Amino acid sequence: MRFKLSYKIFATLTLTSLLVVALMGGLIRFYVARNFADYVNRSLLERYGRVADALAAEYKTHRSWQELKDDPGRWPEILHTSLRRKDFEPGDRPPRPPVIENKGSSGRAQNRTSPKPSRRVQRLARRLAFFDADKQHITGGRSRDAHGGYTLQAIAVDGQTVGWLGLHKREHLANPLAVGFLSQQSQMLYFIGGGILLLAAVVAFLLSKHLLAPVDKLMAGTQALMSRRFDTRIEVESKDELGQLAADFNSMAQTLESYEHMRQQWISDIAHELRTPLSILRGEIEALKDGVRQVNRDSLNSLLAEARHLGKIVNDLHELSLADTGALSIKKAPVDPAAILKETLGHFRQGFAENQITIENNLENDPPITVIGDADRLQQLFSNLVENTLHYADAPGILKIGQTCTANRLILFFEDSGPGVPEGALDRLFDRLYRVDRSRSRAQGGSGLGLSICKSIVNALGGEIRATNGSLGGLRIEVELPHTG
Repeated sequence: MRFKLSYKIFATLTLTSLLVVALMGGLIRFYVARNFADYVNRSLLERYGRVADALAAEYKTHRSWQELKDDPGRWPEILHTSLRRKDFEPGDRPPRPPVIENKGSSGRAQNRTSPKPSRRVQRLARRLAFFDADKQHITGGRSRDAHGGYTLQAIAVDGQTVGWLGLHKREHLANPLAVGFLSQQSQMLYFIGGGILLLAAVVAFLLSKHLLAPVDKLMAGTQALMSRRFDTRIEVESKDELGQLAADFNSMAQTLESYEHMRQQWISDIAHELRTPLSILRGEIEALKDGVRQVNRDSLNSLLAEARHLGKIVNDLHELSLADTGALSIKKAPVDPAAILKETLGHFRQGFAENQITIENNLENDPPITVIGDADRLQQLFSNLVENTLHYADAPGILKIGQTCTANRLILFFEDSGPGVPEGALDRLFDRLYRVDRSRSRAQGGSGLGLSICKSIVNALGGEIRATNGSLGGLRIEVELPHTG
């Protein structure tokens, strides 16, 4: 069973809030109960302040606690004489006053306490204990318990602590009022915790909806892209990570839309380029078949020229497909571009003579420079650039070739005498099947793929290629390649 992301976020936030509330409630209840018991013990100990005063007076009289240690009955006597009625806990009765008896022939009255303390005093004597300044047990309490089990109150004489009065701690409260108070606080704590948990659930629900609203839009946009609706865009309403994701989605959709237009234009241009030579071939073959034209050398050469042109388009398309997939074969090795260019120009000597184009090759006068490249690909690059001049430069014309060198880059330039290219079209010259106008159409023999292949080769060699308008009035193409010196 699959759960939506909003349910998962809501459940996560709610369970986290539940754990936090439960943990806080448990800790608060534990410490409240613990501290409240200590508070009750200290409140009870304060009720026995007269006992502390009596012990302080005892110390002033004897300057030690030796009498308390030697006389076990002295401790109940101090409790008996120092406590008042209100000092006893509810249900306890105060001790009876001491018995007064008259003895002796002199008739003097002598006060004497009861030989046995009351049961209330005995119970109190077991709860109250007395310790010296070092918290060593002196009297009272339960079987000489350690001071850690008592709530202590200091007994000071002349600003110096001389002893400690201790009340045995009650870990579990037995007073109905105290128990009722703790029960009331626990109920209030449960009520507040439940309210906090409910509020956290509402906030978690609203927060999950708010956080997933951009995700829902992204899902809808993704489905639209899957349906090839590349004009889909998402409104960016925030500047956080989700907003950045939406902006990236819009950029991706715009790129896909651009590529879709390029693909459609690419298919249309390829169909047009292939349709023209095929139509010519079909027309000439039908003319030969119907006897309109005679089968001779000229007709066969015409058919061969169109077949070669068709084959060149197919080969160029294959090269571009290899470049797109990164499978363009490049065998890098140290080569001399000037020597490769000189050999390439030799192949086009007749074409330049027929088109009355003069070549100014300044590389022959410069010292040789070695680059890391592929000799076959460089020859293909130079052939495409030279063919571009032959196809589009006016006759008579000039092709000027030269080079400049920097610390680690070699720049070769090919500049013809015109016609030039509009400034707005320079950046698109390396687009596939792009032509500026009819003056650079198929009538001059170009397919519109040569410069695109040049760009793919230069990029594969780690260089750059760019087009500008030259000083001779025509097109200037610069090829920048890394060199080894």
